[in-house]
Amino acid sequence: MNKRTSNGDAFTELVLAVFHLNGLLLEAGDRITQPVGLSSARWQVLGVVEHGAIPVAHVARAMGLSRQSVQQTADGLERDGFIEYRENPHHRRAKLMVLTPQGREALQYVKQRQADWANRMGRRHSLEGLRDAVMILREVSENLEQDKRSSPDDKHSKGES
Repeated sequence: MNKRTSNGDAFTELVLAVFHLNGLLLEAGDRITQPVGLSSARWQVLGVVEHGAIPVAHVARAMGLSRQSVQQTADGLERDGFIEYRENPHHRRAKLMVLTPQGREALQYVKQRQADWANRMGRRHSLEGLRDAVMILREVSENLEQDKRSSPDDKHSKGES
C-alpha cells in the first residue's frame, strides 16, 4: 500500500477544505436567493442563461454538471416563470433557455445581495491572500482537467502506476 507524501497530505487537506467550503457557499447562496424563490443551483443556471439563449447541455458543460441535473433545474425554473424554452434553429430537440422578465428581475436582486455579501466577506481577508487563493484553486482546476484528459484511471485499472 502506498503512503501519501507530505504534498499528498496537504492536497488532501485542501480537497477536504474545499468540500466544506462548497457546502457553506451553497448555504450562503441559498440564503441570498431565497427571497426571490431561487436556490444556489437555480442561480447558477440563471447566471449562465443571462448571457444568451443556450441549450441545457451547454449549461451543463459550462458548469461541469450532468445534463440531467441541469435539465431538472431548468424545468423547475421554467415551471416557476424564470426562464422559457424556445425553438433551437440548430437542433430540433435541444430547446434554448432564455430569461423571462421575472428571471431577469430575480437575477438583478440576487446580484445586488451577492455584491453586498461579497464586499462584507472580502473585507475580512487581504486582497493579496484572496488573489493567491484564486490562483492556487485555478491551478488545481487546470491540473484536474489535465489529469482527466490523460485518463489516469485507465492505468490503475490495468495495474500500472
